[in-house]
Amino acid sequence: MLNLYQILAFTLFLIGIMGIVVNRKNLIIMLMSIELMLLAINFLWIIYASLLDNILGQIFALYVLVVAAAESAIGLSILVAYYRVRGTISVKFLNLLRG
Repeated sequence: MLNLYQILAFTLFLIGIMGIVVNRKNLIIMLMSIELMLLAINFLWIIYASLLDNILGQIFALYVLVVAAAESAIGLSILVAYYRVRGTISVKFLNLLRG
């Protein structure tokens, strides 16, 4: 049963990697792919924490979820500001953000 959860988490992680590799033009899809990868790793931490009867894995997964939510909020706010300036969210026009 544990192998099925590991395969599921690995598959979710690979889908996140493929989302970044295949679609390099849309920032929203890239952010969603990063979130999917973080959720796959959290899924593994929660599975192993319940398997080992240890609460620390679940607490660490909760902290990662909080940081991921903050990262998403900051990333989306930067994306909205960038869209207002440039009118597009294409990755190939990101040289404006270099300062």
